Amino acid sequence: MAAPVELDLADIQGLILRGYTMYSLRLFVLRVDEPATSRRFLGALATSTADTPLGLTAAVPWFAKPSHCLNVGFTSAGLASLELPADSLGSFPEEFRQGAIERAEVVGDVGDSHPDHWTGAFAPSKAAEAHVVLILFAQDRDVVEEVSASLRPLFARAGLGELSTYDGDALRGDEGVPTRMAHFGYQDGFSQPTIVGAPPSGFRDPLPLAPAGEFLLGHPSQHPGLSYPVPVPEMLGRNGSFAAVRILEQDVHGFEVFLQQAAAELGMDPELIAAKVCGRWRTGVPLTLSPGTGTPKPTIPEADLNDFDYVAGADGRGVDDAKGYRCPIGSHIRRTNPRSSRIAGAGGNLHRIVRRGMPYGSPYDPARPDDGIARGLLGLFIGVSLADQFEFVMADWVNDGRFAPGLGRTQDPLIGDGKGEVRFKIPVQGQAPRAISGFSRFVTTRGGAYCFLPSLSALRWMGAQ
Repeated sequence: MAAPVELDLADIQGLILRGYTMYSLRLFVLRVDEPATSRRFLGALATSTADTPLGLTAAVPWFAKPSHCLNVGFTSAGLASLELPADSLGSFPEEFRQGAIERAEVVGDVGDSHPDHWTGAFAPSKAAEAHVVLILFAQDRDVVEEVSASLRPLFARAGLGELSTYDGDALRGDEGVPTRMAHFGYQDGFSQPTIVGAPPSGFRDPLPLAPAGEFLLGHPSQHPGLSYPVPVPEMLGRNGSFAAVRILEQDVHGFEVFLQQAAAELGMDPELIAAKVCGRWRTGVPLTLSPGTGTPKPTIPEADLNDFDYVAGADGRGVDDAKGYRCPIGSHIRRTNPRSSRIAGAGGNLHRIVRRGMPYGSPYDPARPDDGIARGLLGLFIGVSLADQFEFVMADWVNDGRFAPGLGRTQDPLIGDGKGEVRFKIPVQGQAPRAISGFSRFVTTRGGAYCFLPSLSALRWMGAQ
């Protein structure tokens, strides 16, 4: 079990340790034109008080939810553009310094997802100028526009040029109520690691607590005796983290066509196939807890939708699903978070990622399948090591199945890169497994960046340089 730790929550960007449960998002991608002026502005954002509502949001609990939350990340080119010392720049991990474009093949950004097809500020022709990613979560779109109107004059005075914005909004259900639903129709956002010293997520979690150093530099990590190297000086690196920013377009129509075709081929309910492919019913209910229906009676409380594992615990809780009769071993959520499953290196809980994001684009209308509207996810995948968390999961678990028994060189059925064998097995107790093959790629990367998320004290240090 992770040792107790007391974190300085007022020094840590809130995005790393807590979900905001807000319904609109805007990512500003900015260029640094006047380094000294920009440093002072960014440092000032880290001195938020009640009188400076445009300050950055820390990880401290709040008594009343604010109208918005603001956080900031920097690409490697961005830190260089701010004229940080050379020894500081050189102390960052190699994968961060190389950046998302150079690391594209590592994570499966190939074919239509190759950076040559990326647009806006993340296109190769612009990426060298994508220095700062300012992350604005808000209660609704009106607040986004109101805060943006206050920020933009400040950008101009601070020598920051606006390259692009990327907007996302929660999909709405009955009577316009915001939901957790993503464009493929699944309720999402239940599975986040419980981090020692961080505010609770609100979802019960049966897995080992994640050490703070799995998500924050300068603390003991998930690997006994190891802490990840901290960029220098320590004031710059400590309590910081990294994020892979991803613009992920989803082929919703293609996914729905696949479900219908697979249902006809296998003689199965398309909703069951959707559940088997993901590992959850589209209601958000995990197959492990309810293998037969997405609407069990009695209803599973939302707070319990992350309270499961794929092996039975010593306390008698959980279900032994080693062969994947309930949740296929190759399903999306089991590949990207194997929990306590038997995998290579016994590392199911050593590569966890904090996920933040928001859908973009209007909801899919099956009556208008060819509406030409781009829709998908604005995603941020956060961890202390881009290589050991985000890149490892994408390369070893999503795009290669050799980590788990029976998967071979198959890929994640939802987000695989399409290069290898596109085959998915649904184990059936007492029968031969049902197999699906030949389906297309449903998620295409349209942009991305690797960002450093510094502490608030690091930002103040930068502002004083």
